[in-house]
Amino acid sequence: QVQLVESGGGSVQVGGSMRLSCAASGRTFSNNAMGWFRQAPGKEREFVAAIAWSSGTVYADSVKGRFTISRDNAKNTVYLQMNSLKPEDTAVYYCAADRKVPFIVIPFTDPYKYDYWGQGTQVTVSS
Repeated sequence: QVQLVESGGGSVQVGGSMRLSCAASGRTFSNNAMGWFRQAPGKEREFVAAIAWSSGTVYADSVKGRFTISRDNAKNTVYLQMNSLKPEDTAVYYCAADRKVPFIVIPFTDPYKYDYWGQGTQVTVSS
């Protein structure tokens, strides 16, 4: 049974930093894209960042320069380092993993391309 478990969420003040982790179990994703999405109250789930098997990355414009996605294939884990946090970053953050298309160069930004999802972790940025 495949599981993605996020951790590292919580509350932080504006301008602060936070690091999210997503540990996968049940299969390896070292050859597949993994991504982070978020959903704020009353809004649709939106793309944040994704990383390919080769560590190529894609970011939403709203987080570019502030967030960094990385992966440790030995630990089957993906990370999201978030710096210079803003109130509009407040949301539930979800980790996602693809299983169908290995070795892609540019990772997916479309949530429907991902097959596995974590349960989400709340990030709250207060002023």
